[in-house]
Amino acid sequence: MSDFLFVERYVIQVLYMLILLLEIYGAAVIIYSANAVFLTFLKTSRDGANARLTLAGYLSLGLELFLGAEILRTVVSRDLDEIKVLAAIIALRAIITLLIHWEVRQEWKELDRNRQPNPT
Repeated sequence: MSDFLFVERYVIQVLYMLILLLEIYGAAVIIYSANAVFLTFLKTSRDGANARLTLAGYLSLGLELFLGAEILRTVVSRDLDEIKVLAAIIALRAIITLLIHWEVRQEWKELDRNRQPNPT
C-alpha cells in the first residue's frame, strides 16, 4: 500500500509542475505577444486592425494554455467545492476564448469587405 501512496504523491507532484508550466507558458505568450504587437503597431499600422487580429490570436493561445492548466488541476482536486470553482473558471475561460475567435472572424470579414472593390 505504501508503494501506491508513493506513486500517487509522485504523480500529483508531476501534475502540479505541469500545471505551473502551462500557466507560465500562457503568461509568457500573452506578455510577449502584447509587447511584440504593440511595437509592430507603432512601426507599421495605421488603423490597428492587423494589430488587433494578431493580438487576439495570441490571447486565444494564451487562454487555451491557461485552460489546459485548469483542466489538469481538476485531476488533482479532491474537494467538490474546489471542483465547482474550477468548473466555473473553465467555463469562463472557454467563453472568453470563443468570444475572441468570434471577434477575429468578424474582423476578418470586415477587412475582406473593405478590400473588395466597390462596383461603381
